[in-house]
Amino acid sequence: MKVAHRPEELAAGERSVAIGSFDGVHLGHRRVLSEARTAGRPATVVTFWPHPRLVLGNQVELLSSLERRLELLSEEGMDETLVVEFTPELAKREPDEFAETLLRQIRARAIAVGENFRFGRDAKGDPALLESLGFELHRVPTVEGVSSTRIRSLLREGDVVAAAGLLGRPAEIEGTVVLGAQRGGTLGYPTANLAIPPDLLVPAYGIYAGAALGHRAAISIGVNPHYGGDERRVEPHLLDFEGDLYGRRLVVELWERLRDERAFASEADLVAQIGRDVEQTRAAKRPV
Repeated sequence: MKVAHRPEELAAGERSVAIGSFDGVHLGHRRVLSEARTAGRPATVVTFWPHPRLVLGNQVELLSSLERRLELLSEEGMDETLVVEFTPELAKREPDEFAETLLRQIRARAIAVGENFRFGRDAKGDPALLESLGFELHRVPTVEGVSSTRIRSLLREGDVVAAAGLLGRPAEIEGTVVLGAQRGGTLGYPTANLAIPPDLLVPAYGIYAGAALGHRAAISIGVNPHYGGDERRVEPHLLDFEGDLYGRRLVVELWERLRDERAFASEADLVAQIGRDVEQTRAAKRPV
């Protein structure tokens, strides 16, 4: 998939377009993307970074980084994505000006949007406006119960199975492997300490079963209470993995929440529980 950051980087010619933030690329988003692909080729995504709500001063915990969003859009079979820098100036642009200067510039012929899509100054632009401007509009009904907001709520509760049902794939957490306390190795279960981008959502603290790099993984999210920690850490232990992960970006799937994190009476008890966590991870099933 071609990724562009300016309209002129896209090849000349008409295109079908899907517009949205697409945070998490969930089942509702995927329906919009499918509609754009059906409408004609090339199928182009117009998405925004940073997230518009962040620029407008609201707090939002993202389900995916821009890098991961682009990977997921590519997996959905989109031909190209235009990443539009969302700025306060862009937020003040009148809806018809936004459509004429951006969508007309990239020669959008057909446009697929969710029925609740809004754009432009004070969110005054809607699908009806796009239609009135002469675009071939494809309104895509919302998928009942599916929204980024609902998925965020489920992840804050640790319900990764329900979140997977709305995403159409396992929930994920991603970050770069950095140096940690290195206790896991001394206990016989080495872990990768992930530095999580600051705007990404981190699910409820606890121990999870999941996968990364093609290996099952037992994942600890929390503060390591057994050692009196107070700093949040995300530490996957990749089963049957050998190698150096430092500096690598990991996308970790979360399949099942196994238990709460807690302190133990002894380190031997901790090691025994980790062993049980690993066995549960081996038996865990990918939720979708």
